[in-house]
Amino acid sequence: MAVQQQITTVTTSQRSGEWSTGLCDCCSDMGTCCCALWCFPCFQCQTASHFGWCLCMPLLDPCAFMAVSCCMRSSMRERYGIQGSTCGDIALVCCCYICTWCQMAREVKKQTTSGPQQVHVVTQQVRMA
Repeated sequence: MAVQQQITTVTTSQRSGEWSTGLCDCCSDMGTCCCALWCFPCFQCQTASHFGWCLCMPLLDPCAFMAVSCCMRSSMRERYGIQGSTCGDIALVCCCYICTWCQMAREVKKQTTSGPQQVHVVTQQVRMA
């Protein structure tokens, strides 16, 4: 009789289906909101860079009718498993532009600091010889 052991590592992210902070939840991270207030273009570029996008992409937003912001928000929802719709993203970006960027920056910060969780699964298989 032989016992064979296999270790499998499963990586998961913390996905709740919701944004970690609300749209107008600036008090939860005053540093983020102050940075957005004092130098918004720099703040946008930093957020895009931390998300893994080209840091100059947000600078195209005025020329692209906020398409970069809408695409980034949709991409962020998809990557982090957040529920919502493209129409909702467009509405929020058009109505609450700065608050939307602050929410995205807080989400990127939360997701990158918490990181994925790893679970090790050990399975044993007994073989009869």
